[in-house]
Amino acid sequence: MIRTYKYRLSPTKKQQYALGDVFFQMQTVYNDALNERRWAWQRSRRSISYYDQWNRMRNERHALPDEMGMLNATSIQQMLRRVDKACRAFYKGQRGAPRFKGRNRFKSVEYRHGDGCKLKGNRLYIQHVGDVRIRLHRPIPDDATIKQVIVKRSVGKWDVCFQLELPDFTPVQHTGPAVGIDVGLHSLLALSNGELIDNPCWLRTSLRKLRVDQRRLSRRKKFGYGWRKAARQVARLQEHVANQRRDFWHKTATDLARTYSLIAVEDLNLAFMTRNGNLSLSAHDAALGMFRRFLSYKVENTGSQIVGVNPRSTSQACSRCGVIVAKSLNVRVHYCSDCGVTLDRDTNAALNILALGLSVRASTYPNGDCVALEAPSL
Repeated sequence: MIRTYKYRLSPTKKQQYALGDVFFQMQTVYNDALNERRWAWQRSRRSISYYDQWNRMRNERHALPDEMGMLNATSIQQMLRRVDKACRAFYKGQRGAPRFKGRNRFKSVEYRHGDGCKLKGNRLYIQHVGDVRIRLHRPIPDDATIKQVIVKRSVGKWDVCFQLELPDFTPVQHTGPAVGIDVGLHSLLALSNGELIDNPCWLRTSLRKLRVDQRRLSRRKKFGYGWRKAARQVARLQEHVANQRRDFWHKTATDLARTYSLIAVEDLNLAFMTRNGNLSLSAHDAALGMFRRFLSYKVENTGSQIVGVNPRSTSQACSRCGVIVAKSLNVRVHYCSDCGVTLDRDTNAALNILALGLSVRASTYPNGDCVALEAPSL
C-alpha cells in the first residue's frame, strides 16, 4: 500500500537560493529534453527514447557543471521519465502537446530516498542544499519505507512529499449503519438520514477580493516588480481557497468512513456540470470528484464499503412507493401524490441511492460479508 505524507520545509535564506538553483537547472533539463524530442520529430520524423536522452545527459552532467552540476543523477532520470510519459500520453491522444516550462510552471523535483535526499530526524538532507528543517506535524509510521521524495515549490513556500510503502491493511468488520449520499451543488451532500451538508462556496465567497487583486494585477506593467508582487497576491488567495476546499473534503470523508459501514454514492460523470456554462464555476468550486477520490481510499482503513450506483431517476422516483414524480431542477421539495410523502429533493434521492447500494451489496456478497469494494471512477 502506497501513501503520501506532505510536510512543510523551513529552509534558510541561503538554502532557498540553493533550492532555486536546483529547480532552475532541472527546469533547463526538462525544456532541453522536450526541445530535443521536438526537433528530432520535425527534422526526421524520429522519436527519441528516454534511454537515448539519458545516455547523452549522463556525460553532459559532468562536462557542464554550471548548467547541471547541482543535479542528482537519479533526479535527472526521473525528470526524463516525466518528459517521456508526457510525450507518450500526447501520442496516444490522452492529453495535449507538452509545453516548455517557465519558472512559475516548474514546481517539483523528485529524489529517491537515500540517493541525494534523506530524512534525518527533523532535518531533510538535500544534495548541494544541506540539512533543511522540516515540520513533522505527524509522525511517519515505524513500519513505513520511504520510497520517493518530492520537493515542491508553491507561492514562495517549500514542501516535501514522502511516498511511503506501508503493509497492506487488514480490514475489520465495520458495525456502523449504512448511508446513501446524493451529491449536488445546492447542498454538497445529502445523506439518507436527513442530514444536509451545505455548500461553503469557497471560491464564490472570495470572488470580491479576487476581483480587486486581479484588477490591481492588470494595471501593473507586465513582469515588473509591482506586477510580480500583485501576481503573488492573486496566487496566495487562490492557494488559500484550494487549501480550504481540500481540508473540508478530507475531514468530511474521514468522518463518513469512520461512521458508516456501507456508503452508497452515485457513479456520476461530472462532465455534464463542468462543461456547462451556467454550472461550471460552481462545479469546479465544489470539487465533487475530490470528495469521491478521498473517500475511496479512506474507507480502506476503516473496513467500510463504498458502492457506486446508477444515478438514473434517483431524484425523480419516490423513495417510499417508487412512483416517478417528474420535477425540474429548481423544485427542491419532493411530494408524492400517491403515498403523500414530502421530503427534501436531495434526501429523497439519497434514500433511493441507499436502497440501490444495499441491493448491489446483497447481490455481490449474498452472505453479507463486509468487504471493501473498489470505488468506481467518476
